[in-house]
Amino acid sequence: METSRPVIVKRIPERLNMKQARKFQQEVRPFLQSDRPQLVFDLSQVRQIDAAGVDMLLTCMSEAMRRDGDLKLAALSPQAAIVLELTRTDRLFEIYDNSTDAVRSYSSFLPNMLKQFYHVPRHLQQSAAFAATAPVAAAHDDGDGSEDVAA
Repeated sequence: METSRPVIVKRIPERLNMKQARKFQQEVRPFLQSDRPQLVFDLSQVRQIDAAGVDMLLTCMSEAMRRDGDLKLAALSPQAAIVLELTRTDRLFEIYDNSTDAVRSYSSFLPNMLKQFYHVPRHLQQSAAFAATAPVAAAHDDGDGSEDVAA
């Protein structure tokens, strides 16, 4: 059974200009270079963010995804939310109201997601054997003559 990997929560500084973005990126680089990194950036303190700050967020997400990890954003300040919306980068991130919810989102367990598509006996729902043998895509027949496929 796989041991759970830590979720790293980092607070973004109040000003995220080119100088601060570089400094912050150097701070998080070791976390981004780990195997399947799981990061949450808390933007609650951000009062100013420019193009370099947005670019840094995208670069960090790209680095995490390249290593089969992910980066999620939490607690966007009004200023951060406006800039991400105007640059249309808000749709590229999973964004949560707070860091706690963002951290919890990493602990989704595959059988819990599949329960909506399968009737799984209770004693198997928490079984590692079920997780290892469960198909990734499932066809669901809702009786209307069509099949809905979920991946």
